[in-house]
Amino acid sequence: MFTLSTRSLNHLEGVHPDLVRVVKLAIQSSEIDFVVLEGLRSKARQTQLLKAGASQTMNSRHITGHAVDLGACVGKEVRWDWPLYHKIAKAMKQAATDLNVPIVWGGDWKSFRDGPHFELNRSKYP
Repeated sequence: MFTLSTRSLNHLEGVHPDLVRVVKLAIQSSEIDFVVLEGLRSKARQTQLLKAGASQTMNSRHITGHAVDLGACVGKEVRWDWPLYHKIAKAMKQAATDLNVPIVWGGDWKSFRDGPHFELNRSKYP
């Protein structure tokens, strides 16, 4: 069983409480350790990511605290291998179901797939 680091908990500051609950429950059942890379994001940070090609919108759910980016940890390093993110998604989706909090995984998107990204579903959390 894994736990969130102090740094990950700090990155959850300003994130919607329901999404925080999902992340905290998911880490307890995840097959793979993960860290919270980003939660609440400023418009300046979003602009920077857009210019770098790491995002495609200024309508990011990070700006409102409705999204998090999680990084898969193997040993002491963050890894970007897609199979790891499927394992994190499995834990996040199960935690969301258990807590009745609808989420969307960026890895399920048809274009600009984003494995680390999880957000609250806009239909319930506009």
